[in-house]
Amino acid sequence: MSGNHKLAGVRALIFDLDGTLIDSKLDLAVSVNAARGHMGLPPLDHEEIFGYVGQGAPMLIRRSLGNHATDQKVEVALKYFLDYYREHMLDNTVTYPGVREGLAALAQGSHNGSPLQMAVLTNKPVRFSKMIIEGLGLAGYFQYVYGGNSFERKKPDPVGVETLLRDFGRAPGEALMVGDSEIDILTARNSGIWACGVTYGLGSHRLAEYPPDLLLDNLADLPAHLA
Repeated sequence: MSGNHKLAGVRALIFDLDGTLIDSKLDLAVSVNAARGHMGLPPLDHEEIFGYVGQGAPMLIRRSLGNHATDQKVEVALKYFLDYYREHMLDNTVTYPGVREGLAALAQGSHNGSPLQMAVLTNKPVRFSKMIIEGLGLAGYFQYVYGGNSFERKKPDPVGVETLLRDFGRAPGEALMVGDSEIDILTARNSGIWACGVTYGLGSHRLAEYPPDLLLDNLADLPAHLA
């Protein structure tokens, strides 16, 4: 048998967005620095901002402003960030190499020709997530898109995956979370589903501490592991 036997039962795929499907880090960093400028603060190095991505926009702004920022300042900066990002979120954002090929192959189905069910579960605000997915021409691949404000709690809480399992009518053993950071691996573990890590994303340097069931350098390699 080709592929990864333990994943042979997977029928539903749940993808993270930033760092997994899309390389959005430059637009995020530029927008964060625009918000800092609005607050009278100097810009941060982009690499520092990249380290703050992954836990949703409010946490991104809170960390970018520093420990001494008041809740009120975070609220003002967050509003500015969201308004700015809405206008600029597709300026530089692209899919990672292999993503389009991988999604196209997965959509054709790997189990007796039956298409795999696919969704996005991200900590990014859901409206922005849908706009980016549509703007990049990926919307047709996903039956559901849930964001960081779709539920009361963000990843790594299992509520998003549990909802998708109900949406898809699947058992945990039939689902695979695909992501670039420990947040995604912990989400899978907390939900009892399989975990796949990608090595090219923002959080991939932490995957050694949170090993997934499968580790890929390119999303185009995923279909072979599910065959």
